[in-house]
Amino acid sequence: MSYKKENAINNLQPYINSPEKQRALYRRTLVIVVLSQIFGGAGLAAGITVGALLAQDMLGTDSFTGVPTALFTLGSAGAALLVGRLSQRFGRRLGLAAGFLAGGIGAIGVVVSAITNNIFLLFVSLLIYGSGGATNLQARYAGTDLASPKQRATAISIAMVSTTLGAVAGPNLVDVMGEFATRIGVPALSGPFILAAATYIFAGLVLLVLLRPDPLIVANAIANEKRNNKNTLIDSNPNTLMFNKRGIVAAATLMVLTQLVMVAIMTMTPVHMGEHGHGLREVGMIIGFHVGAMYLPSLLTGVLVDKIGRLHMAIAAGVTLLGAGVLAAMAPGESMTLLTLALILLGLGWNFGLISGTAILVDSTNTANRAKMQGTVDVLVALSGASGGVLSGVVVANTSYATLSIAGGILSLCLIPVLIWSSSKRVKVTE
Repeated sequence: MSYKKENAINNLQPYINSPEKQRALYRRTLVIVVLSQIFGGAGLAAGITVGALLAQDMLGTDSFTGVPTALFTLGSAGAALLVGRLSQRFGRRLGLAAGFLAGGIGAIGVVVSAITNNIFLLFVSLLIYGSGGATNLQARYAGTDLASPKQRATAISIAMVSTTLGAVAGPNLVDVMGEFATRIGVPALSGPFILAAATYIFAGLVLLVLLRPDPLIVANAIANEKRNNKNTLIDSNPNTLMFNKRGIVAAATLMVLTQLVMVAIMTMTPVHMGEHGHGLREVGMIIGFHVGAMYLPSLLTGVLVDKIGRLHMAIAAGVTLLGAGVLAAMAPGESMTLLTLALILLGLGWNFGLISGTAILVDSTNTANRAKMQGTVDVLVALSGASGGVLSGVVVANTSYATLSIAGGILSLCLIPVLIWSSSKRVKVTE
């Protein structure tokens, strides 16, 4: 054994041998994740708010204003894969820090492209900027590394609520940052990306400097110690591995379908409202309620997932999304009240699905493959969101908003048989 590796193991030994130190590190990790998520959420929301407007301004046409979102989504999917693999090999600290710092570099590139009016640089920078969004989502896993099974969903929910704080602040600073950009002689629409660069880089530095010792590395060391001491059975039974794969399939299906249905209906609701005479003020209000329902109930959802079980809350996600789809389809286009309620249910169903699905994924993996698998599943989630946005327009163009909403609600029910299949004869993964 090399001196460096032996020294690293010795540094982790106090945490391996002390449950009290493990609990203290778990709490400290949550605080650091919360801080990084607040800043990361601000960077995510500030940039996305004006990305399409900046492309429109630089290109002088509306034809390509959807490109920024597409590039951001593509970059986010690729980064989710890379961050997951980096985290698996080097720990959460380096994986998450690299993702946020890359997002900050992408945001700087967007500012430079706006100053130089370089469209090619804008598109490349937006692709890299997507790394920040993927990292924001991946960071929810860091709090679960040292959490007990009964704490995992709560830890996930704390990270999601923290993201909300930054996501609310970011768009509200758009005008302020636009004025700041103008004062320093750069295009006003690049102002929010100056904020995004600063917050992403700060989030990355917070993790890089403070997330020591690394929670995933500590969790892996604890698992190895248990296996070496034969305190737990090594998870080598092929049937056990099959059941664990069932959990991974169920978690991926749950998160992918809830993302697909949520994005599809959410994307076309403003268009549907516009066709019935609603203005931007009404659209903004409904989307605001929707986003609030996506994140604000997280703390309660996390407690429910831990207390009453992953399966029950996952089924609740499908039923809630069905209710949202049916209500959106039946609501008169002029009814702000019913459309608002439908979008609240849509956000709530997504919230149930993401938190319960994340908890199932953590339960179904161990420290040897957890981060890598989390990154892979998040790629599928990102791509499903992009697909939902694209396909929703095609469906509505050829049928109607009501058809899209009903189809989305029915599709969400496909979760239930997959969940029941995955839970039969499943066993817990031993670390």
